[in-house]
Amino acid sequence: MSEAGVQDVHIIGAGLAGSEAAFFLAERGITVTIHEMRPQTMTPAHSTGDCAELVCSNSFKSTNPNSAHGMLKTEMNEMGSLVLKTAPSVAVPAGDALAVDRKLFSEKITQALHTHPNISFFHEEASKPRRDKITLVATGPLTSPALAEWLAKITGNEDLYFYDAIAPIVEASSVDPLYSFSANRYDKGDEAAYLNCPMNKEQYEEFIDTLLTARCVPPRAFEKEKFYAGCQPIEAIAQTGRESLRFGPMKPVGLADPRTGERPHAVLQLRTENRSKTAFNLVGFQTKLTYGEQSRVFRRIPALRNAEFLRFGSIHRNTYVCGPRVLRPDLSVKGEPTVYLGGQITGVEGYLESAACGMLAAHFIYQRIREQPHDAPPADTTLGALLRHVTGAEEKNYQPSGMHFGLLDPLFFPDVTGLPKDVSRQKMADHARISFAKWWERMRARGD
Repeated sequence: MSEAGVQDVHIIGAGLAGSEAAFFLAERGITVTIHEMRPQTMTPAHSTGDCAELVCSNSFKSTNPNSAHGMLKTEMNEMGSLVLKTAPSVAVPAGDALAVDRKLFSEKITQALHTHPNISFFHEEASKPRRDKITLVATGPLTSPALAEWLAKITGNEDLYFYDAIAPIVEASSVDPLYSFSANRYDKGDEAAYLNCPMNKEQYEEFIDTLLTARCVPPRAFEKEKFYAGCQPIEAIAQTGRESLRFGPMKPVGLADPRTGERPHAVLQLRTENRSKTAFNLVGFQTKLTYGEQSRVFRRIPALRNAEFLRFGSIHRNTYVCGPRVLRPDLSVKGEPTVYLGGQITGVEGYLESAACGMLAAHFIYQRIREQPHDAPPADTTLGALLRHVTGAEEKNYQPSGMHFGLLDPLFFPDVTGLPKDVSRQKMADHARISFAKWWERMRARGD
């Protein structure tokens, strides 16, 4: 392999994973060529040609260092994450979560990559990766049909996909202040980050009746509906039981309506979408309802009776491979030694996880260029656990997963057995931080 600064790595896709990977390599002297088909060829969910455009939520989840996502942030920050370097500078209030102004976020990521001396761009659709160069495919869940066909051919996973649904956004001034109030659950955070839309029992029951009879966008004849559990459309949740939304995205716990001083029967939370607070995202309200039905159904919620929808929810097909079957431990494709996969196409789910997977792929590519042995984060770290899921989970029941404590095998944390959950998670977080720090110190010592 060529020395750093000579080797040209190609990256297909400038989403979160591709952007993170490109920056990681470029910062280490590797020349990178990014192939991004937008804006010449758009996807059903994107609206710009910018890098790292966020199409669903605008949240990177909890900042609590003892939460699974907080632990992942700590490790990614240690590795120099571009995403986490950028996000705080364009953050919007979100309680103990890290949420961003999505337009400013993608603009800043785009600027960082376009102005980097080691990165060049080709805005074109790639139907297959180059075999004469190391290529990272980081096209995400909306991989173009031609590239998806190539992946299906080499992996044998012709129908491996799931559906993802996007929540609507409403204009802030159109939310009725008489039927909404600002508060975080259990008053967490210094600033109230959520606008809450309470409902009494009668209002909730009427809303459920309307929702259950509303029309949805049907899947195309050749597609099977397989929803990832973390992105279940609200109508699919409601079909499992009339109370299911009250124990899911509309749970009222930790909130008190200032008009009554009591906990509402159900609550829809709205999260600010931008720094100017002119738009709100309907938290947890991913949907595949038709646009007309979204307007009719969601206006049954008192606070949204006059809502102006800036973006309706939508549904799209997501593509991913069966990682344990087709990927080596370094995220390269079996049978295609110069091709690597990174991000959601590997079967990770979530913004932060996608960026983390892109960074891991870049780290392994860098090791290969430097002719160093494969050395992955330990299994008792969140990055290590995420990698173990993607490359070592059970093939038969493989499904996309975000970062959660269930991915951290208790075998690697023997001192937490039998402890209360909060105590055990604190110890796991402390343990993981020490383990990761030791590993990363070793990587830095050899030039990473």
